[in-house]
Amino acid sequence: MARVESRGRIRALQAVYAWDMRDKSDLPTIASRMWDDLGVEPDEREFANQLLRVIIAEGTALDDELADVTTNWRLERLGAIERCALRLGAAELRVGITPPRVVIQEMVRLAERFGSTPSARFVNGVLDALARKMGLLA
Repeated sequence: MARVESRGRIRALQAVYAWDMRDKSDLPTIASRMWDDLGVEPDEREFANQLLRVIIAEGTALDDELADVTTNWRLERLGAIERCALRLGAAELRVGITPPRVVIQEMVRLAERFGSTPSARFVNGVLDALARKMGLLA
């Protein structure tokens, strides 16, 4: 069984994906309803909510930082899975509790699981560049 944090990231990705598909309306309500329907455990919700709160509070700034490191790609042109994994990764890097390499690895894993191998490579490159720009990696 995966760790609570890994399961929480999956739940966060599901919620952010649904939110992204609904023109970014009320992320907490979308997440809560989805997690209720899926019977998500409280510890998974707690971890996922920590990431969602960062996206809600700092989403525009996170998107701007991602745009700076995706110079040839506008976020709205990316696939939804890539965009959501990048936002979650940026939020978790901002929180600063999880080591940056672990954040990147987890988001790559999610991008590959729910997207494709090329999606995973793209997410890896962008989050690595973002972590370096944030001074989290040498």
